[in-house]
Amino acid sequence: MKIAGIQKLTLIDYPGKLACTLFFYGCNLRCGFCHNPELVIEPLGRIYSEKEVLDFLKDRKKYLDGVCITGGEPLLDIDKTFLRKIKEFGYDIKIDTNGCFPDAIKELVEENLVNYIAMDIKSGKDNYERVVGKNIDIDKIEKSIKLICDFGAYEFRTTIVEGFHDEEEIKKIGEWLNNLCGRKPSKYFLQGFKNNQKFIDNSYKFKRDISEEYLRRLMHIALDYFENVGIR
Repeated sequence: MKIAGIQKLTLIDYPGKLACTLFFYGCNLRCGFCHNPELVIEPLGRIYSEKEVLDFLKDRKKYLDGVCITGGEPLLDIDKTFLRKIKEFGYDIKIDTNGCFPDAIKELVEENLVNYIAMDIKSGKDNYERVVGKNIDIDKIEKSIKLICDFGAYEFRTTIVEGFHDEEEIKKIGEWLNNLCGRKPSKYFLQGFKNNQKFIDNSYKFKRDISEEYLRRLMHIALDYFENVGIR
């Protein structure tokens, strides 16, 4: 378990809570448009010790009520003992995941070590490997989707990228998740690609930012398949 960064305060990452964010190093996917490439390929800065992080969280408890755990992909090697210590401080925990590790999700839910789950839906089922840049076990992705749909507090989200996501792709995502969940999932967010000039695949340096107008067009499609849809 390698924690490569700490954001001391976030007002948006954990819905309804004042929180901090812990950035875990390492990811099993290679999405070319990843906005945190330094957390995927090699850490550029320091790695925080567990003690440093826990001391920080203990000290900040009077100001914060939630901890967001993101990456990279935190479920690659997350330590449940570490999560228990965070819970003992009285924090709620949000986990961001790519959905490749359903068994880990199941364990965290069963042991009451997570309060909110956010899962990235990269694309419709047929395009998944093209988008994530790796061969994957799509059955595990589907198992995670079903587990999360049955969990009380969750969201699904898709980063919208030129050349990957259009109206038809949003329909495919919606139909896929409706079929897996047996109903409309409760929350879905569309996140526009932003060109920050640092990517795993340097060709994305020439991609345009996704406009709010385009996100709103896709949002109207998504509303047929999700109870609540937002844009970020």
